[in-house]
Amino acid sequence: MNHLAHAFLAPDSPEARVGSILGDFTRGVELARFPAQVQLGVEQHWAIDGFTDRHPQVLASKACFSRERRRFAGVALDILYDHFLLRHWQRFSQTDRDTFVQRVYEDLQNHEDLMPEAMIIVTRRMVRHDWFGAYTDLDQIGYALDRVAGRVRFPNRFTGIIEEIRDNEQELEERFLAFFPELQSFAGGFE
Repeated sequence: MNHLAHAFLAPDSPEARVGSILGDFTRGVELARFPAQVQLGVEQHWAIDGFTDRHPQVLASKACFSRERRRFAGVALDILYDHFLLRHWQRFSQTDRDTFVQRVYEDLQNHEDLMPEAMIIVTRRMVRHDWFGAYTDLDQIGYALDRVAGRVRFPNRFTGIIEEIRDNEQELEERFLAFFPELQSFAGGFE
């Protein structure tokens, strides 16, 4: 899962939401120094990633991608799932979508003291460029995925993966809608 989904699924506290994103930035970080809610957010992040990676709907979704791009299917799905979450927000939340996004941005801005430097750089960029707002547009998902492809340090065919997403959008969306309620239930066990 990507940043928005992790924050959405996190226990309802600013520290847990920060921890839910911190889960991607823990290399070289001593987790024991963080408050309990941050640690809970990180632990939930890792558990969500494991649950997602093994889920039959996610595995079937990865199979939609060509052999040349399947290696990157997990990365593509992570970002695409934020798009689908935003598209179907009212199915999964009683909270207004824009209100929630603003709350996450405020949590990130107000709790930089809990973040390693690499996370501060990314979250400032996330807020400044309104990544979550951009993720409502499938073209922006393609742009984000191409930026990720440009950071891969070896020759790859990841660029342009949005075309395969478009070709399989209906199936990928249906599989997401079958998967996400199960993930939401699983994540609820971390409250």
